[in-house]
Amino acid sequence: MNIKPQQMEMFAASQFAERLGGSDRLMEIILKRGNIVMAFKRVRANKGAAGVDGMTTGQLGKYLGKYWPKIENDLLNGSYKPLPVLRKEIPKPDGGVRLLGIPTVLDRFIQQAISQILEQVWDPAFSEFSYGFRPGKSAHEAVMQGKRYMQAGYMYVVDMDLSKFFDRVNHDRLMSRLATKIKDKRVLKLIRQYLRSDVMIQGIVIRTEEGTPQGGPLSPLLSNIVLDELDKELEKRGHKFVRYADDFIIYCRSLRAAERVRESITRFLTGKLKLRVNEEKSAVSRPWLRKFLGFTYFQMCGQSKIRIHNFSISSGN
Repeated sequence: MNIKPQQMEMFAASQFAERLGGSDRLMEIILKRGNIVMAFKRVRANKGAAGVDGMTTGQLGKYLGKYWPKIENDLLNGSYKPLPVLRKEIPKPDGGVRLLGIPTVLDRFIQQAISQILEQVWDPAFSEFSYGFRPGKSAHEAVMQGKRYMQAGYMYVVDMDLSKFFDRVNHDRLMSRLATKIKDKRVLKLIRQYLRSDVMIQGIVIRTEEGTPQGGPLSPLLSNIVLDELDKELEKRGHKFVRYADDFIIYCRSLRAAERVRESITRFLTGKLKLRVNEEKSAVSRPWLRKFLGFTYFQMCGQSKIRIHNFSISSGN
């Protein structure tokens, strides 16, 4: 049996990921100096607004120099408690608002350190058609994959919009999913604390019962872990799809097939994953009549082409 080098690399990566996630000392791995230094540099580079405590990214280094031994000890013994998340409302170009959570700089730093290690545990098993917030993947590749489907004759799309996805993720389902690969209970406990962090809105602290902390470094990875179940279901059914975070499109050969797919996947999303589908923004259509990641498609001389969607031009996005 001939095994390709790429297959060997994938196997080695999956074996490493399994050993890493299965360690009951995963917290110690997260807190290794090399990982911590990388997390600090990324948080400093990303800048961003201060959280509820007012600390800026520029002040983080001095703070860690004074308090890191205690913070590290609290993380190791499971007594660390995140501060509330500052909630901001960001207007959307098409109306409505996006709820953005701003964790404190310290909590962004800790989330970043966790995310860097958990990415190594989870990413090797993610679908090749998941392009959002993954190493070596991009929005450009996602749009190009859609073009390849069209060239192969998949000229109908099921464009589904998940209603307030980040705000409606079921915590118990997500934690159950995380526990299939992560065995260190301290790490699981800390992630659950981040999921259930109190939210401060105009000085009032509100308890969180569902959703992922959109705005924190952990949010993109957690969203991919939740929607990896969708990816696996689509692959099992043999569907052609592209997903970038909570934006995804399924490509079909006929209108009838697309309508059937929309009905069955809606049932899966609402019944199995406990998510809501925004029926008004979802549709069965032609690829050139929909917007995906700011782009759309058109046909010219029998060839599928890509262009910036008119709405993206007019809104400046």
